Amino acid sequence: MQTSPLTCLNYIDGQWIPAQTKDTAESRNPADWRELVATFPRSTDSDVDAAVDAARRAYKTWRLVPAPARAELIHRAGELLSHKKEEIAYLMSREMGKPLSETRGDVQEGIDCAFYYAGEGRRLFGVTTPSELNNKFAMSVRMPVGVCALITPWNFPIAIPCWKVMPALVCGNTIILKPAKDTPACATLLVEIFHEAGFPPGVVNLVHGSGGEVGRALVNHPGIDLISFTGSSKSGAEVGEICGRTHKRVCLEMGGKNAQVVMEDADLELALEGALWGAFGTTGQRCTATSRLILHREIKAKFTDMLLEKTAKLRLGHGIEPKTDVGPLINSSQRERVRRYIEIAREEGARVLIGGDIGKEEELQYGYFFQPTILDEVTPQMRVAREEIFGPVVSLIEVNSFEEAIAVLNDTPYGLSSSVYTRDVNRAFQAMRDIEAGITYINGPTIGAEVHLPFGGVKQTGNGHREAGSAVLDVFTEWKTVYVDFSGRLQRAQIDNR
Repeated sequence: MQTSPLTCLNYIDGQWIPAQTKDTAESRNPADWRELVATFPRSTDSDVDAAVDAARRAYKTWRLVPAPARAELIHRAGELLSHKKEEIAYLMSREMGKPLSETRGDVQEGIDCAFYYAGEGRRLFGVTTPSELNNKFAMSVRMPVGVCALITPWNFPIAIPCWKVMPALVCGNTIILKPAKDTPACATLLVEIFHEAGFPPGVVNLVHGSGGEVGRALVNHPGIDLISFTGSSKSGAEVGEICGRTHKRVCLEMGGKNAQVVMEDADLELALEGALWGAFGTTGQRCTATSRLILHREIKAKFTDMLLEKTAKLRLGHGIEPKTDVGPLINSSQRERVRRYIEIAREEGARVLIGGDIGKEEELQYGYFFQPTILDEVTPQMRVAREEIFGPVVSLIEVNSFEEAIAVLNDTPYGLSSSVYTRDVNRAFQAMRDIEAGITYINGPTIGAEVHLPFGGVKQTGNGHREAGSAVLDVFTEWKTVYVDFSGRLQRAQIDNR
């Protein structure tokens, strides 16, 4: 596997080019910040202008390519992703820290997206319906939106771009990908695959840089027709505000404060596995991470002991090491954010049962490690129970009934993922009905998604759209209604003809 630093470039109109200013920035290994993973362009408005111009020119012809032919290129990209899966997974572990078992899953999700949306190239179905008038045909069809700016985070640097890029392209749009500045190398390898797959120049474009400069330039650019954004709720609110003023279509996938409920009749061993994976998988850096454990009072003490025993055995380390369970946080500012929330928890009266500090082992001294942390005696109104921490921290909240558990779960500004462990089928169906979230698991953890099902949430988690599955086609297409009147005379609809 390659370990020498990569030189990443922008990809505009089929060409790999530096930023017009020639300025660069660095991507370093969060498990060992001494290791330089890649350099990448520090792009500005002028680079965004060039990418938008290329995408707008390419759109004129790409939209006319038959959808099955567009899908063949996406299928080819999926084959290339499969061939390069291990290479990309290894790079991802070095660039953003999560263990190889997780980075392989990240790439596999991209592969699944490619093959799924390649199939959609022959399933971009419209609707036909009878007309109310004689000798008249009525139908609705999907049309592409135009140039789409895709702004993606660092925690799933292959899967989330693929969630956006694949459906956007099969629908006939052209795209500009703006990846997170923490994972430029992963984005570069992905776009190299689109280049190798044979997409025409200008159809796929890549512009590196900061959200404050490149992201903001894309959101404000008059040549962009749609923004698809995944990130924090605060940033998403700003994106939505700008898109509202400029009449851009916008799809927002934002934060979460997800809870797992464990009832007194639950399979505790199964619930324990779900809690560990949900809270500490990807070092808690998932929008679907389990940040609250809502425990029925009858099992709370026992379950807490079980959770403490297992958490104490989790191993912090470099993602490429086979024995690592929990990798580093993405950067120093994120580690400081997590550390500050532990202080807030203590100030508010919560008790740290385990963890609560940076990784202390000598081999961790050059990484952004934070110990898996369990907070007890948390109440629903504490900040650690309401605000997204995005780290390996889980809060324990005690409840007396199933009804109270659902009320506590819903008492949050977010509504992405949720989980209930119970053997009672009636409770399970009540949970599916009453939980305010876009995703509900019964006897499974809050994390994990399948590409053929809609993904997204309610309240401050999103703006009503869904990614993945066929639902995302409604993001990347416009509906056009078509009437064909073959009567040979004027027929007036919306007039009382009876």
